[in-house]
Amino acid sequence: MSDADLDDRAITLHDAAGFEGMRAAGRLAASVLDMLVPHVRPGVPTATLDRLAYDYVLANGGIPATLFYRGYSHSLCTSINHVVCHGIPGAKPLQSGDIVNIDVTVILNGWHGDTSRMYLVGDVPLKARRLVDLTYECMMRGIEAAKPGATLGDVGFAIQSLAEKNRCSVVRDFCGHGLGRRFHMPPNVVHAGNRGKGVRLEPGMFFTIEPMINLGRPESKILDDGWTAVTRDRSLSAQFEHSVGITDDGCEIFTLSPAGLNHPPYG
Repeated sequence: MSDADLDDRAITLHDAAGFEGMRAAGRLAASVLDMLVPHVRPGVPTATLDRLAYDYVLANGGIPATLFYRGYSHSLCTSINHVVCHGIPGAKPLQSGDIVNIDVTVILNGWHGDTSRMYLVGDVPLKARRLVDLTYECMMRGIEAAKPGATLGDVGFAIQSLAEKNRCSVVRDFCGHGLGRRFHMPPNVVHAGNRGKGVRLEPGMFFTIEPMINLGRPESKILDDGWTAVTRDRSLSAQFEHSVGITDDGCEIFTLSPAGLNHPPYG
């Protein structure tokens, strides 16, 4: 969930206390996704996953940030197959062969932890597994490019060049965003771009890197529910997301999995 009209002139630079707050919030968000691993299997409705996440976040002292955010009424987004992002949990069960992105944001002590991962459900076709692998690599390439003195264009270029080299496309309709004590803050983090262009990165900036990569064309559309975004050509889509902070000499990932489950297969 990101705002396309954030004003990049008002970027907040955070101090050491902010880093501590984001580490704790990021760890809780990542722990939610760890907890869900054994439950993401054929026959399980995504509404069940949503309830598990809600209970877990509250039991660990947090609040689901998406619950009632702009009228959204769930703790997770669950985006299956050709759903790009913001899929709404429901009663329909997962099926063998599905790929699903689970996106969670928590609030802990006023700080937001925002992360998502792909899950493989049952026996997943090779082309889908390859898309998932590529999308994870795109995110990590973007994170590697995020350091003081670099630009958001460098981050976008790292992601876009890898995706297009592998004959896939980068969604432009949604982007990463700054976060901290607010869910969405400047800057916008577009996952395509040109080297040396855009906002220059400085220590203390917090934002998400969350590329959405399609097997087909990059265009998406929003369904009548006002949330669910799907690929216009119904091609498969995948996404990974980390929350990061720019340090004096690089980039810290706040949402690494405590259990080491950053990338499927998780078994």
